[in-house]
Amino acid sequence: MGATALALGASAFAQSTSPAPAPEATSASALQQVPGYYQQAIGTLRVTALFDGVVQLPRSQIQGLTPAAIDALLQRRYVPESPRGLQTAVNAYLVHIGGRRVLVDAGTADCFGPGLGQVIANLQAAGVSPAQVDDVLLTHAHPDHLCGVVGADGARAFPNATLWLDDTELRYWEGPEAEARTPQALRFVVGQARRALAPYQAAGRLRSFKPGDAGLPAGIQALASPGHTPGHTSYLIDGGDAQKLLVWGDVVHYHVVQFARPSASFEADVDRVRAIASRRQLLAQAARAGWWVAGAHLPFPGLGHVRAEGAAYAWVPAEFSPLPAARR
Repeated sequence: MGATALALGASAFAQSTSPAPAPEATSASALQQVPGYYQQAIGTLRVTALFDGVVQLPRSQIQGLTPAAIDALLQRRYVPESPRGLQTAVNAYLVHIGGRRVLVDAGTADCFGPGLGQVIANLQAAGVSPAQVDDVLLTHAHPDHLCGVVGADGARAFPNATLWLDDTELRYWEGPEAEARTPQALRFVVGQARRALAPYQAAGRLRSFKPGDAGLPAGIQALASPGHTPGHTSYLIDGGDAQKLLVWGDVVHYHVVQFARPSASFEADVDRVRAIASRRQLLAQAARAGWWVAGAHLPFPGLGHVRAEGAAYAWVPAEFSPLPAARR
């Protein structure tokens, strides 16, 4: 499949979406941790990280590095690993901004099997009902970011929300190119995307945009970060007080490897050259500007900063902090 396959066409995600039993660490019978949400004040923003679950991504899906180089980077980093791969979180983020509740990505719902699909439960645990969400911004239309926008009955999981998706991304998934570039055995992913978008489209609540458009919710800027998918988008959210939050989707999958070696790509990237360029650009911008970062596949809660280390970068996770009393 390689570079021409859709991102979720890689065997890493294929394993997660197949009917095979889920890994023991994410099985439905596993002991539950505390509710998977974490809140962070960033300027005037209140950000709630929402844990959806974990998937396992094999080392073999890392492209551009030798196995020996990959082993060296992972040595003594203690990333949980099973025979199916390295543990990789799936996160979504609720941002309170200007009186609106804006959700960035929505998790997997039931698209990836047991052990995932926890976004809505954790949203409710954080004291917010799906009906209170005003906007859902999608970084891209893969099932682990999109499927959560619909319930098991196929209806809108966020009945009062507007769903936002980059115009290039939307046209890609609605057009024949998506099926043509997806192996036959994985074309159900295309159907999943279309089914998730359909009820919002029918209700007039699906809106597309182009980077630079002023129509997004106030204080939010779309940053084009293509490569993983054709219209992959990151969001820069203004918290005032010189504080900004960059929320990215699939810019980084293997955090231990790709911060240190941004040129390492994921086998599932549709366009690896563009994915690498997007990653380099965002890492450089975030490090230079001191932006907060929230990453869909960074270890939960996936909030922190990027630090430059020569030609490479390092991830600096946020420390647990109480919320200011006035913003609780």
